[in-house]
Amino acid sequence: MKDLGPLKYFLGIEVARSSAGLFLSQGKYTLDIISESDLLGAKPSGFPMEQNHKLGLASGVPLSDLEQYRRLVGRLIYLAVTRPDLAYSVHILSQFMQEPRSENWKATLRVVRYLKATSGHGILLNSDCDLNLQGWCDSDWATCPLTRRSLSGWLVFLGKSPISWKTKKQHIVSTSSAEAEYRSMAAITCELKWLKALLLSLGVQHPKTIKLFCDSESALHIAKNPIFHEQTKHIKVDCHFVRDAITKGLISPSHVPTNSQLADIFIKSLGKSQFDYLLSKLGVSNPHVPT
Repeated sequence: MKDLGPLKYFLGIEVARSSAGLFLSQGKYTLDIISESDLLGAKPSGFPMEQNHKLGLASGVPLSDLEQYRRLVGRLIYLAVTRPDLAYSVHILSQFMQEPRSENWKATLRVVRYLKATSGHGILLNSDCDLNLQGWCDSDWATCPLTRRSLSGWLVFLGKSPISWKTKKQHIVSTSSAEAEYRSMAAITCELKWLKALLLSLGVQHPKTIKLFCDSESALHIAKNPIFHEQTKHIKVDCHFVRDAITKGLISPSHVPTNSQLADIFIKSLGKSQFDYLLSKLGVSNPHVPT
């Protein structure tokens, strides 16, 4: 056993300390990805994935070198540990590991060109933290063109710092957008419950009700309505789970406008202006670049 001093670099993650808090980034790892992709001289991209893409229906030429695609996407998956802005792109690209096509490869290289413009980005774990949890959840209904399963995305803050996020395709087909939103709400409720227990094991009490922001009025109505209607019986388990959390004071769901929904960045490809706006709210930035 050796005391190696203050943490600065571990498994590709760089840690910078200041009075503002801990800044986590993977700058060297990012530059290695760009260099390995032979894109050091390429034109940077302003956002990782083009809007209204049709990658799920790609019909181009299958790639001859599957290992190259799988290796690059695998490295992007690890990079997303400190880059929530990559969560959606990595989720989409990782679905084509078995038979990637030319369109998928081009989309992957676009993500690398985005990294070229944001190689120093990371997340700040703010020292000015009240240790209160806050959740944001959203869904994109029937977004998969092949299975019509919906996409869930959620984000959890501890104080002002993002500590947990996820983009995931739902397990079954939802028959309405409200149902898809409600499943996302149930998923983040499970995560918030676990995080609260984790904080307690570390000696951090969290007596306050956790704020949960959702942009679906229908899902919020289902969560607060104690009566089961015929249309909601097929999601009865999720209904009980979320309502129990509300009754016990674990969460307090409230509505947020769609254009201010932070979890929107985890469920769809956005234009540059909206992407940059949500990115600034997430706290993803490069502290070494003057603003």
